[in-house]
Amino acid sequence: MPLNVAVQMDPLESIKIAGDSSFALMLSAQARGHSVWHYDVSSLAWQDGNLTAWGRPVTVQRVEGDHFSAGEERKIDLAADIDVILMRQDPPFHLGYVSAALLLDRLKGTTLVSNDPREVINAPEKMFVLDFARFMPPTLVARRMDDIRAFQKEHGSVVIKPLHGNGGKAIFRLDEEGTNLSALIEMFDQVWPEPHMVQPFLPSVSEGDKRIVLVDGEFAGAINRLPGEGEFRSNLAQGGRAEAAGLTPREEEICAAMGPELKKRGLVFVGIDVIGGEWLTEINVTSPTGIVAIDRFNGTDTAAKIWDALEARHAAMLRGN
Repeated sequence: MPLNVAVQMDPLESIKIAGDSSFALMLSAQARGHSVWHYDVSSLAWQDGNLTAWGRPVTVQRVEGDHFSAGEERKIDLAADIDVILMRQDPPFHLGYVSAALLLDRLKGTTLVSNDPREVINAPEKMFVLDFARFMPPTLVARRMDDIRAFQKEHGSVVIKPLHGNGGKAIFRLDEEGTNLSALIEMFDQVWPEPHMVQPFLPSVSEGDKRIVLVDGEFAGAINRLPGEGEFRSNLAQGGRAEAAGLTPREEEICAAMGPELKKRGLVFVGIDVIGGEWLTEINVTSPTGIVAIDRFNGTDTAAKIWDALEARHAAMLRGN
């Protein structure tokens, strides 16, 4: 059954189609005969029980520099006009993100929103992962300098990162002496009101930081991301490069442990990060990426798997299941 699909995301003009997962999902939806709309999160409005946005019907094509055409912008009723919404705007995860998710949560039972907006709020990347601490490296989430300094003295070289950062931004590695720890924490405290995450530096990151994608709780594919020259961060957005990858026994265990919980929460498209084949560091639910590279290396169609899951969930919603 053809669906009306609205994608809540950043401007289409700004995306890099060669690796953009949202664009791949739009192409896949269009190939299935679904109508695709685009709107910016800032246009969301609730009035008298109705949630609307200013959106444009779009047609997408994999042609660099000419990757979409759009119709006239108009106000759309997200309950009456739209069947499925993909919540795909980039983090950071802040009050604006939370507010938009809470508005979308009011569509429950009438329009399928993915990932489930209420569960996205409940599962920010570096907080949800704490539910699976048995798979994580030693980890501190704290703001007080005394706690951070004690952790650094215990573990030597550490990595400090914002609790709600994204894309590998603002991740710092400190040497074993903790040089500049005080200055760095002062800067973090000024920029972010929340605690910070501190972990030992894992030398095995030189072997790669694996992005593993799960679709409705099932393993769908993986790539190994390697740091670029002069970097310890392996995020593709930070100059990392990708290579084909399978799963280690430990990674299979991690996927099996979290899969049922992801499915129960309505977190259909999830990307987890594992260092050195054993250390779980993040569970990405807000706007996961990586499916284009995974499909390029593995000859798979992860976007189609995601749409299979979404169409099944939409049909179950209409049945009242």
